[in-house]
Amino acid sequence: MKMSNADLLGKTNVKKALVILSVPAILGMIVNALYNFVDTLFVAKGVGELAIGGLALAYPIQMIAMAIGLMIGMGSASIFSRAFGRKDYETMETSVNTALRIALLSSVVLSILGFVFLDDLLIFFGASGDNIIYAEDYLSVILIGLTPLSLSMVLNNLTRAEGRAKIAMFSMMIGTGLNIALDPIFIFDWGLGLGVRGAAIATIISQTVAFIFIFTMSLGARSTLRINLKKWFTVHWKMVKEITVIGFPSFLRNSIGAFMAIIIYRLINQHTVGDPAIYISIYGVINRVISFVFMPAFGIIQGLTPIVGYNFGAKNHQRLKQVIRFSTEIIMIYFIAGFIFIQIFSESIFRLFSETNNSIFIDYGSAAFKTISLGFILVGFQIVISSVYQAVGYPFKATIVAISRQVLLFIPLSYLLTSLIGLEGIWISFAIADAISGLAGLVMLIFEMRALEKRIPKTIDLTQEVIDLAI
Repeated sequence: MKMSNADLLGKTNVKKALVILSVPAILGMIVNALYNFVDTLFVAKGVGELAIGGLALAYPIQMIAMAIGLMIGMGSASIFSRAFGRKDYETMETSVNTALRIALLSSVVLSILGFVFLDDLLIFFGASGDNIIYAEDYLSVILIGLTPLSLSMVLNNLTRAEGRAKIAMFSMMIGTGLNIALDPIFIFDWGLGLGVRGAAIATIISQTVAFIFIFTMSLGARSTLRINLKKWFTVHWKMVKEITVIGFPSFLRNSIGAFMAIIIYRLINQHTVGDPAIYISIYGVINRVISFVFMPAFGIIQGLTPIVGYNFGAKNHQRLKQVIRFSTEIIMIYFIAGFIFIQIFSESIFRLFSETNNSIFIDYGSAAFKTISLGFILVGFQIVISSVYQAVGYPFKATIVAISRQVLLFIPLSYLLTSLIGLEGIWISFAIADAISGLAGLVMLIFEMRALEKRIPKTIDLTQEVIDLAI
């Protein structure tokens, strides 16, 4: 007998439920990260190291677009999950349709603004004569595909919120698989020979196909999303506000990454003797690899969020505590493993992205990557507590946690340390910011777990809880 989505979220053993929801999300997140990873790798092989800088300069605008999509997707998914838990079907439908409408509008507006101010933005980011042409070629195409990207991100979050994580995973796999197949055809001379522009064309074709798939599945009878195509221009403004407020921490986490990239590019320009283009390419590789290597951790978070939202709405605090504890243990183990991986293989990673065996690119890049990874050991706590706050609808707490690492710590540290020790100050700032915010996240997580303990009815057998967690 097939398990219902409500039973999966509210009754199934929390470890099993987290695995069921997280494994497809992990695969989907890895696959999603392959978009930029594969683009960067093929561009490095087909065009050269400096072209990586062109893709890196396009990154802030891409990240802002993704941040808006995630804000709408995670905000609406949080509302949907809690409404699902209390069987409020009207709120479920309103959240879905409102999310899709504002995602469509925001992506179109962002595309138009991107085209109008394209060159001005790239120069402000820190583009030079060696990499601006690559950035223009790539970004001018990517801007066309922002709408299917944004709508796909919204539907992926909502699909996971209703317990259909495999559909979200298949959508991402379809898009990335197609992107991997099309990239060499569009980039290399033996194919269409379009270089950086070809990488962008392959990406937007793939994202459009992925959107068509998940949109079609969301219209099916098995979906509880109930997309209404007849009243497309009817907007529920109260729901818009609620989605935006709850999803804003996600927007901060991802858009701050874009602004951090801009700050880093400008600091590189300021503290580099000679042409900074190769150092921007170095950061481009680090950024892409981090996104790829640590996507499994964010996949676990994607699996955790609907369980937390549903059980918070159902007031099942015992189950809530169990799933938070279990997911924290897994994520911390994973981040430690990621740290070890980077310490061992950072030089090999940079050799993979270097077609000319550029010594500065490989040696300096691998050393910078090792320094950055020092903070990974603790940063998992910050990621867990921020996601929990967001899932239960505590936007203020989630926002404070979300901005702590990048805004409150990294930005001031990077300016201070680069003024004292030069370019290396950027990479050291990453490690310090991750470590401090991780410790702060651990303190908050302990506090919230104790608060949950007090809400659990005294009739609960806590000894049995320990036995269950040990299984």
